Amino acid sequence: MKKSETFTIIRYLLRWTILIVPVATGIGSMVALFLWLLRLAIQFRFGHTWLLYLLPLAGVLIHFIYQSIGKSAEKGNNLIIEQILAESGDVPKRMAPVILVTTVLTHLFGGSAGREGTAVQIGGSIAAMFGGWFGLKGRDMRMILTAGIAAGFGAVFGTPVTGAIFAMEVLTVGRIRYDSLLPALIAAVIGDMTVGAWQVPHTHYHIDNIAASPYFMSGFFRTDVLLLGKVILASAAFGLAAFLFAALVHDIKSFLLKIFKQGWLIPAAGGVAVIVLTFLAGKPDYLSLGVEPEYQGAVTIQSAFQAGGADVWSWLWKTVFTVVTLGSGFKGGEVTPLFYIGATLGNTLSELLNAPVSLFAALGFIAVFAGSTNTPVACTFMGVELFGGEHVLLFAVACFTAYFFSGHSGIYGAQRIAEPKVSGEDLEDVSLSDAMKRKGYFYEKLEKYRLLNPVKRK
Repeated sequence: MKKSETFTIIRYLLRWTILIVPVATGIGSMVALFLWLLRLAIQFRFGHTWLLYLLPLAGVLIHFIYQSIGKSAEKGNNLIIEQILAESGDVPKRMAPVILVTTVLTHLFGGSAGREGTAVQIGGSIAAMFGGWFGLKGRDMRMILTAGIAAGFGAVFGTPVTGAIFAMEVLTVGRIRYDSLLPALIAAVIGDMTVGAWQVPHTHYHIDNIAASPYFMSGFFRTDVLLLGKVILASAAFGLAAFLFAALVHDIKSFLLKIFKQGWLIPAAGGVAVIVLTFLAGKPDYLSLGVEPEYQGAVTIQSAFQAGGADVWSWLWKTVFTVVTLGSGFKGGEVTPLFYIGATLGNTLSELLNAPVSLFAALGFIAVFAGSTNTPVACTFMGVELFGGEHVLLFAVACFTAYFFSGHSGIYGAQRIAEPKVSGEDLEDVSLSDAMKRKGYFYEKLEKYRLLNPVKRK
């Protein structure tokens, strides 16, 4: 390596470290504030269950907040992805405070949503603001926005390596752009350290030890061949669950937009639907994040790691609750509900396949997320960061299998397809939302075959 190249590398490292540290520190601090407020809101609702009946009014309030001051910020994560792909920094500063407030409102009144979308939007908004102050344009703006996603994601889940890789992998399906690797990694680490400095804790999970088997492969991983086969079968189901979730979110938005003439009626109807679903389910387990139990014996993500810790259809209930909540305009994110869906589905499948419960809950946790976001590499690293490296081979098998079985679907419609999942499909450089429209999922098929005749908007 020439001396001139060495000095160029050192200058590059110093420049991006100086640029990223204040950005990631700001993002980490705001994510810490968000996590603190979110926990307060959820705990307050646990003690005041009647707040659920005000969910329709909260939805109307959220609608008017975005109509009055939110504007383009309502596009959320998709706006940030679009701006990164366009190498532009046109992300409004108001996105961060607006999404923070509206997400807390969603959870305060019981909406089934997540928190990753809020953290990513906080990261993108603050990164764009700093990028403007620093005078960054083009490629440099794209890199700092990517770093913003990494900082937000790494901070909210306590997974910095996953945050860095997720930020690069989520932009395009089938390709990772490594030019943002260093800024993304620095941002994710600093963001996570900042949340830790504010003493905001993360949830911890554990996989029980697996008994020895006569079917072990030789080699470093010593994987049980029979267990590997069960993992592949379960992972196909995880991918199909991811496909179902993404397709339903896409279709319910289209359906509600055609049914209701007034925009504020959509979240109002969604709030009423969540209340009705809670009565049908007979318990409040599928509201909000699903991380902390509202009462002893409630189905949560953590309970899914134990035998009998989830009902057979818990994953489907959570799917319906979440797609109704998010599809009708409430705010938050999809990822924590996807963790819940995956973990509870893994719990159910472990009984059907006579497999280790905590392992399959962990595999579902990361694999449904991988299929829904088209980020199998990041989710494999998430498995290692959250559950340890002992089962990394199974993590990779689960995430990669789910990625393929989820098809060309996903929760981020702005993603571009760089490499189709199956060769021969003419989807290269097509946005994921356009690919899903081409496929014509549930709602479009019902409409096509005249099984539905929704009221058209004037």
